[in-house]
Amino acid sequence: MAAAKTRTSTFSRNLSTAAPSHGPGLKCGPNGTVFLSSGIPDLDKILGGGFPLGSLVMVMEDAEAPHHMLLLRNFMAQGLVLGQHLLYSSPARDPRGFLGTLPSPAASKDDKSRERDPDQEKGLRIAWQYKKYFGENQLDGQRDGKHEYSNEFDLRKPLERHFINGPRVDCVSIQDCPDLSTLRDRCATFLSQFPRNDGSISCAGRIAIQSFCAPQCAYSNMEWDMLSFIRSLKSMVRSSNSVAIITFPPSLLSPSFCKRWQHMADTLLSVKAIQDEDKELAQLLTGYQDMVGFLNVHKVARINTQVPVILEATTFSIKLQKRRYLVLECLNQAPVDGSSGTSYGTSGGCSSSSKTGNLDF
Repeated sequence: MAAAKTRTSTFSRNLSTAAPSHGPGLKCGPNGTVFLSSGIPDLDKILGGGFPLGSLVMVMEDAEAPHHMLLLRNFMAQGLVLGQHLLYSSPARDPRGFLGTLPSPAASKDDKSRERDPDQEKGLRIAWQYKKYFGENQLDGQRDGKHEYSNEFDLRKPLERHFINGPRVDCVSIQDCPDLSTLRDRCATFLSQFPRNDGSISCAGRIAIQSFCAPQCAYSNMEWDMLSFIRSLKSMVRSSNSVAIITFPPSLLSPSFCKRWQHMADTLLSVKAIQDEDKELAQLLTGYQDMVGFLNVHKVARINTQVPVILEATTFSIKLQKRRYLVLECLNQAPVDGSSGTSYGTSGGCSSSSKTGNLDF
């Protein structure tokens, strides 16, 4: 007798077609793309979700100010807080000492609201009886779920030691390396831990390379070797569940090689410091006194699609809110009279000006 066929309800969930599960710090995007947080919530929104897994991010430094270190610190701290593996490379002799400058996650408003006195908790005891209808674990997951992907970091509070001293962190000093073979081997060994597959992603890796063509490195004048390393790193990252960031000063490269480096990047960013007492910018921009620099988005990663990403703006102001939190905002045009006040809006244009510049409103 043939086995009876089990009937399923029309409203039952088809587990075979369900989306694969991912570990903390990962978010599903369009076209099967999985995003990894940059550590800056505003930058994640600008890029459409964050850095796609398997992408190479390059940041062009500014010779006048180390604003690229703000992006690098948040990127590294976000991975360590989420328990992701990190490979950090620096031209410094002791790169592990830089880990002590990583910021710590800021306390959210929800965390502060949980700290109630016992008398207040007694008054809410009846309301908390409703948790049996939803499940206590489900309520806790809803409270903490929005903090799993991206955190706000307090730049004046260092990261706790147990995040830095764990086995997930690997540091490489490239100051005394005669060539790039050592760094290439370390990156290959690191990326072999996160092979790309179609199933669930339990953990992801992050690679942060600071000032790749620094003059204190022995290979700083080997431009073809550095370009070959970037090409091989991009191919290795593309076949792994990881993201690599390389910062470099473009002023130390020839113009032709600088263009080649920019072409190799999936996501290309640049930072620029603000000159002191720039009266023209002070009259043109709202909130100029709170700005410390500019962030330019030159290219956004397009993986698994041929549709280009069109941003509403490509230039954003870098601000330190309360001198603690990194904030990215669209540039707003100041009132015509140049006085302080509310701005026109994020999409306000400068059609009255006949000059073309690098600022995008």
